[in-house]
Amino acid sequence: MPESITVAVAFHSGYGHTARQARAVAAGAGSVPGAQAELCDVAVVNDRLWETLAAADAIVFGTPTYMGSQSAVFQAFAEASAPIWMEQGWAGKLAAGFTNSAGVNGDKLNVLVSLSVFAAQHGMNWVSLGLPPGGEYSTTGTPEDLNRLGGFLGAMAQSPSDLGPGDSPSGADLRTAEHLGRRVAETALEQVAGRAALALVR
Repeated sequence: MPESITVAVAFHSGYGHTARQARAVAAGAGSVPGAQAELCDVAVVNDRLWETLAAADAIVFGTPTYMGSQSAVFQAFAEASAPIWMEQGWAGKLAAGFTNSAGVNGDKLNVLVSLSVFAAQHGMNWVSLGLPPGGEYSTTGTPEDLNRLGGFLGAMAQSPSDLGPGDSPSGADLRTAEHLGRRVAETALEQVAGRAALALVR
């Protein structure tokens, strides 16, 4: 197994709720032996950001859902990555995504689809959430279930519009984000180990 892999969490947060979700993703990734996580606020686009993302084995993208789409700040970051896209600098890296909105639905799926297309344009390999639906999927479900919002493409969270980031997203949504971070880190370790093993037989 490789000594260490890095998962970068590249996110924007308008009011702090998505930042909590990002920290949960990073905590999940960092809990995996042999993995470390780097939080990257894409509101600050500079050389350090690009260097961190270039060095990462996986990048988890996160943005609030505003008006059914990613935030303008995240979109500005995505567009600023065009020179990297031209050289396919992130090709082969793992990618995943998460989002938060005030509405239970809020068209969060549209944002996760956009993030996955963004990753695909960069030649990245998307890691899904990998959880069955919880919550109201069955009569035995509870609001404390992982994946209570029933997403599959990435981690979803919901923060009521009148609750600050100290009180939301919910514990279940944050644990779902942690699960995503762990899943990405574990998959990255497997991918790097597989590449190393393949190099030995070539």
